[in-house]
Amino acid sequence: MVVELVSVGTEILLGNIVNTNAAYLAEQCASLGLSLYYQSVVGDNEKRLKDTIKTAMKRSDIIILTGGLGPTKDDLTKDAAAKVLERELVEDEHTKKLIIEYFEKRKRVKVSKNNWKQALVPKGSIVIDNKNGTAPGLIIEEKKDKNIKRIILLPGPPNEMKKMFENDIKPYLSKLSDEVIYSVTVKICGMGESLVETEIADLIKEQKNPTIAPYAKMDEVHLRITAKASNENEAKKMIRPVVEDLQKRFGDYVYSTDEKETLEDAVVKMLKKRDLTLTAVESCTGGLFSGRIINVSGASDVFKQGYITYSNKAKHRLVGVQKATLKKYGAVSEKVAKEMAKGGATAAKADAAVAITGVAGPEGGTDDKPVGLVYIACYLNGKTNVEEFRFTGTRDKNRHSSVAKGLIMLRKMVLDLEKSEKKEKKK
Repeated sequence: MVVELVSVGTEILLGNIVNTNAAYLAEQCASLGLSLYYQSVVGDNEKRLKDTIKTAMKRSDIIILTGGLGPTKDDLTKDAAAKVLERELVEDEHTKKLIIEYFEKRKRVKVSKNNWKQALVPKGSIVIDNKNGTAPGLIIEEKKDKNIKRIILLPGPPNEMKKMFENDIKPYLSKLSDEVIYSVTVKICGMGESLVETEIADLIKEQKNPTIAPYAKMDEVHLRITAKASNENEAKKMIRPVVEDLQKRFGDYVYSTDEKETLEDAVVKMLKKRDLTLTAVESCTGGLFSGRIINVSGASDVFKQGYITYSNKAKHRLVGVQKATLKKYGAVSEKVAKEMAKGGATAAKADAAVAITGVAGPEGGTDDKPVGLVYIACYLNGKTNVEEFRFTGTRDKNRHSSVAKGLIMLRKMVLDLEKSEKKEKKK
């Protein structure tokens, strides 16, 4: 079956907000085995919205519209759909009751008149309760010749839309498809996209079902393996040998096959497993590295404190970088990065430390030390590795790339420690 997505809202059309709903729904529909050929965005204009719905109905079996279900005058989705289908709007008593309860729970007993607009639904539609807001979702089934067209209306706020889709719409749609599409992502760090693609050129050339699609992320490459089958278990069986092959080919470069696991998740998990503590000493990244670590639930088990040493004085005072080193080599140097890492580990009494110092830009660069030059040092149990990087992006991108490289270096050092310990045991 063919599904089409229509995102409603002038704020999306003008780029005032990022359309995350479409990305989420596209992925969900693909997992259900539905074919998605068209996506569109339409502003808050009734005529253009009606035209969009009419066009979608001619070429797609299922049309999912998000947004435009609120109580204000520019919320036109429901009205437009009802007019296209020539259905009158009728008051749904159950929805009206839920709206009253919603306001009472929030100590707002008086409901505004325009909120009652949300209790009006196209006659004959299936009403989906909104457990996180006041706008109900709607499923409208319309017979066209021998076929049934399905129009699904969902609220725009992602926290409302996603819950409704997961709880009600997904089970409804799953009954309409006789096959599923299932995907697994193999996540790789420390290897460039072109090299990764070269390594799997033979697999891509011969692929049919499952398929492999590479995606470049921030200093990572993700390989999405997708299989189409009659059920999820069958699809998993088809994918398993491909994932095993990729893990053999890329070895330690693979940090996860969990869709939800991030690089920082994987690093924190490794540190926890070995009961290692971590600190960070940051100059040009100004706390970004620490922030990514702290984003991980349970990071407090390994990360006790960090240091933002933006000035030379802070580098000396907080983590003991020698004044002579700073004077001779400058803040952006291999020597200073090494002292930052060792000094940070000592000051925090941590097993590991990541230190980052560089010229993020767009100003501050020289011929000897251009914008994008970054030194990253990683200390672990008495050993320090330092690497020089030459980034070519914006200030923001250079800083984020530095953090990613720091995570990759730390992960590699922990892996190397594990390998050396295994060798010692064999002796």
